Amino acid sequence: MSSQERISERAHDALSARKAGGLLRRLEARPKRAPWLNLADNDYLNLSRDPAVIAAASEAAQQWGVSAAASPLITGYTELHAELERSLASWHGYQHGLVWNSGFAANSAVLGMLPQRGDVVLADRLIHASMVAGILRSGARLRRFPHNDLHALQAMLAGENQREGAVFVVTESIYSMDGDCPDLAALSQLREEFAFFWVLDEAHATGWYGETGAGALEAQGCLGAPDVLVGTLGKAFGSQGAYTLFHDPALRDWLLNEAGEFVYSTYLAPPAAGAALAALTCIRELESERPALAGLSRSWRAAMQSLGADVPDGDSPVVPVHLGSAERAIAVQRGLLARGFRVSSIRPPTVPDGTARLRVSLRRGLTDVQRDAFTIALKEALQCE
Repeated sequence: MSSQERISERAHDALSARKAGGLLRRLEARPKRAPWLNLADNDYLNLSRDPAVIAAASEAAQQWGVSAAASPLITGYTELHAELERSLASWHGYQHGLVWNSGFAANSAVLGMLPQRGDVVLADRLIHASMVAGILRSGARLRRFPHNDLHALQAMLAGENQREGAVFVVTESIYSMDGDCPDLAALSQLREEFAFFWVLDEAHATGWYGETGAGALEAQGCLGAPDVLVGTLGKAFGSQGAYTLFHDPALRDWLLNEAGEFVYSTYLAPPAAGAALAALTCIRELESERPALAGLSRSWRAAMQSLGADVPDGDSPVVPVHLGSAERAIAVQRGLLARGFRVSSIRPPTVPDGTARLRVSLRRGLTDVQRDAFTIALKEALQCE
């Protein structure tokens, strides 16, 4: 058998195994005018289609071109990117920032470089795959604590307190598949007690929470508490890319010098940076609307719970509908799509075995009429699957 044939056989075997387990993924091109209500993406504030954001992207394209055309250490880093860094850092209570091409790149770089062999990383069981990828690459010892269980974390910290290496704690604010949040104020107090290095991903909280929309840290009164904050520009900002924020400028300089994800890629396109700057202005101006976002989430959750659906309480834009098996999640997703609603079906290995679910992504501007229609469609899809 030739090498080409061996590789082809491996691919076919892997795909056959995924298909047999109901886990095969396929790309589906979204039409320009979709015939369904989109409850699957992360454009939580509808800013990707906001006229001011679109105009800012267009102006940036006119001034800087549609591509950065180089890596950031060559000529890709523009005054627009620098302005975006400064604005994001100030908003979140930090002094230094760095913009990245994607959230995956930011998380994997930070956690692939800062922890090193001899260190220990204490991570929530449900952190994002990008964080896990970085930690595993770092050579540090990884220990997982039960999801949002700060008592378990405290016990682990007490056991690690005398070690010679550094101790990292890695968490998210709003978890991308469960839509829940740890007690960030309590985490901040643990940091004061144990002096660990805290990395927090606020990707799904920015825009939705906080007086100015700066996220769950702002909402819980502990802006600037983590040593490194990771955020995204591709969700509530309606743009693309990500950012990391630091109190220590040496961390920023170290990453921009040695993180391959930053050094060796053509940089974030200027129109994305321009759109993000405009979106930040929009987010800050939504202060009066922000309380209604939490109410919207509670209302949609209550409507689904009234059907007997396994939906947790909460007020985030991420609403899981737990269904158990991958096959059932796919069947209900298809039933909803046939009735005019697009949601995501989330299956292992993205979530643990036996916890497949629908992921309903809420957004600013959804109406009670849409909620009621979705509830009826969900009821029918659950009955028919």
